[in-house]
Amino acid sequence: MSHWTLEKTQALFDKPFLELMFEAQQIHRQHFDPRQVQVSTLLSIKTGACPEDCKYCPQSSRYKTGLESERLMQVEQVLESARQAKAAGSTRFCMGAAWKNPHDRDMPYLEQMVQGVKEMGMETCMTLGTLNTTQAQRLAHAGLDFYNHNLDTSPEFYGSIITTRSYQERLDTLAEVRGAGIKVCSGGIVGLGETVKDRAGLLMQLANLPVPPESVPINMLVKVKGTPLANNDDVDPFDFIRTIAVARIMMPQSYVRLSAGREQMSEQTQAMCFMAGANSIFYGCKLLTTPNPAEDKDLILFGKLGLNPQSFETEMGDNQQQAALAEQLVHADTDQFYNAAV
Repeated sequence: MSHWTLEKTQALFDKPFLELMFEAQQIHRQHFDPRQVQVSTLLSIKTGACPEDCKYCPQSSRYKTGLESERLMQVEQVLESARQAKAAGSTRFCMGAAWKNPHDRDMPYLEQMVQGVKEMGMETCMTLGTLNTTQAQRLAHAGLDFYNHNLDTSPEFYGSIITTRSYQERLDTLAEVRGAGIKVCSGGIVGLGETVKDRAGLLMQLANLPVPPESVPINMLVKVKGTPLANNDDVDPFDFIRTIAVARIMMPQSYVRLSAGREQMSEQTQAMCFMAGANSIFYGCKLLTTPNPAEDKDLILFGKLGLNPQSFETEMGDNQQQAALAEQLVHADTDQFYNAAV
């Protein structure tokens, strides 16, 4: 496995754009079907009132964004949302809670959510904040496939964005998750005010983990009024596409997930991201609390680009979700779609 230095990583960012895209697409084709894209749904199972001070996040209790907090959803509510997501074509269901960390009293409910979604034949993911050893083991025992805990940015820039959770604490949680046998989902955000060197530093941290993350979400900052980053400069689309391409080259076997910020992207930018090696999207009108393209827009774009939703084989051979999404690609004007999060 390659060890990436900052110099090597920055050299990728400095490549002429077309050369970088060509290299990323070649590497992508060695490990994935370039026409297949995994479709995921993200549900906010506990919204707002988070004690953390992440400057980009409308769920922080420290900022006045107009977001109303909600308690942890009931298990059956979550499972009903998962059923709707599967019926709309999603093969992966991620559950996110606005916490610094889950409490032990929450664990039985979280375990039931994982077990229930797994029984539907969907891939499961959770993002709940910091985990200790026991909590990671309990989620693993329940059958959790992935745990998301983003590094967000480089270690050097991190303190400018978050002060209530250390970078090392994030790395420790990733180690706990990996040690429990759960796959790791970890990425970052472009548009925080970071430099290209910071973007390189983030990807270097991820690629140099003992085992690189199986899933790497790359987000574009969604600027929310009331947060400290609401007036940040827009990200140049080519800079975002470059970040996707470098992530693909450095982590060739990982899913590179085109995550938050797609609502602000043109179809052309998204198409270039797929060319650069992105092979997963989140499907639904919202990601936790921020806008996401409506499902019909995604289906139309899939049709234009000749992309296929990736199936998720189960032991029972149940691929209803694959058939459902394929059917909707033919009839993309339907209004029967799933709102991923409230």
